[in-house]
Amino acid sequence: MEKNNNDKPFIKVDNNIILSMACIRWVKKMDECLQICSKMNGCYGNKDTHQICKINNADSYRRLNEYFE
Repeated sequence: MEKNNNDKPFIKVDNNIILSMACIRWVKKMDECLQICSKMNGCYGNKDTHQICKINNADSYRRLNEYFE
């Protein structure tokens, strides 16, 4: 039996960083990229967020982008 891709507890973001799905606080869609906040106290601006772009991490982008469709 093949495991559902959405059951994976981690996601790869740009810059070769692996992020726990449980730590995601919010996601903002910007064209073909997603900005992700994983800080407990929230994120302020792009310097505090992680990014997933479709061109760099298509699988991770698809997993999170499903929530926007």
